[in-house]
Amino acid sequence: MASVTLKGNEINTIGTLPSTGSKAPEFVLTKKDLSSIKLSDYKGSRLVLNIFPSVDTGTCAKSVRQFNEEATKLESTIVLCISKDLPFAQTRFCGAEGIDNVEMLSDFRDGSFGKSYNLEFIDGPFVGLHSRAVVVLDENGFVLYSEQVPEIADEPNYKAALEALIK
Repeated sequence: MASVTLKGNEINTIGTLPSTGSKAPEFVLTKKDLSSIKLSDYKGSRLVLNIFPSVDTGTCAKSVRQFNEEATKLESTIVLCISKDLPFAQTRFCGAEGIDNVEMLSDFRDGSFGKSYNLEFIDGPFVGLHSRAVVVLDENGFVLYSEQVPEIADEPNYKAALEALIK
């Protein structure tokens, strides 16, 4: 179990994120057209997994905007923005914001991504949603960097995540 805070109040996830150097757990997520996509479908590409509770909160929306901007500068790297929001809400947000450099993926069907990456909240007001985290993967699905943001209202360390791609 890992503890983070929401406005200073401690809440817990089911575990800790995959560690640097470990093989990332396989996942199946839902795309905006309601089709499924797996981690193995991205083999050969570096990935930034931008994970958050809901695109309908200010900090989550800001992280999507920031990674959308940074994605244009990245070679052989895809940014996946992952939440339990319905694909319709994710598509609406991207359309309204002009977001087109990241892929929005949903874990709404069974929550297996949040469970296998150990970031599902088990208590507090966001129980069942994902904690804010960033996981960076190499071309073979190994973890280069992971950060579980200690205060949900705070943004991830964009610089550290992107620097992991350069090393």
